[in-house]
Amino acid sequence: MEYFWRQQDDIPQGLGYQLFGTTHFISVILTLAGVFLLVRIFSKLENERQERWLKAITLIMLSMELFKDGFLLSVNRFGLGYLPLHICSIGIFIFLLNEFLPWRKAGEILGEIAFIVIMPASFAALLFADWTIYYPVWNFMNLYSYIWHGLLILYPVLKAMRGEIITDIKHIHYVILFFCVVIPPVYIFDKCFDCNYFFINWPVPNTPLAWFATRM
Repeated sequence: MEYFWRQQDDIPQGLGYQLFGTTHFISVILTLAGVFLLVRIFSKLENERQERWLKAITLIMLSMELFKDGFLLSVNRFGLGYLPLHICSIGIFIFLLNEFLPWRKAGEILGEIAFIVIMPASFAALLFADWTIYYPVWNFMNLYSYIWHGLLILYPVLKAMRGEIITDIKHIHYVILFFCVVIPPVYIFDKCFDCNYFFINWPVPNTPLAWFATRM
């Protein structure tokens, strides 16, 4: 428990684990197995309980984000790099709006973004996790990251199971408009404050982004 409630700056180097190593692969498999189990349970629920589940997931994720911020504040490690500006962090706002806005068209647009943008990005974040080098397995931030990205995959899958997300290439403009709205202010913020939201300033090593950065 010595390093469980520690942020990466307060953990000695060398206590993390290797990306694509055994520990990483087991962590990813367990996360996806948890997602699969919840999908199976969800599929057996009545419609009304399914609706409550979906709302609960978004509220749980919001609570998790607030708890994480509270933890970082308590250890004096909250900073500009922990704002909810990464594509996976923005997912919680997409999910909340999708779940609670009353307009059907908003649900259609946000659902498309959740399934086409947020879910694949979250799967990629699990596969190319950038936190493994900093944190031991038994650490709050490490466990939080797997659970968080697992829920980001789970919610769009459940919505699609219910037929509430129906992807169509004709809706590609939803995604393009989303990026056109979100990326410019994030880009400006990154350049002004030397942050790396959306991985605009530098790529994560050992990821496809690093491959593109070195060859393009």
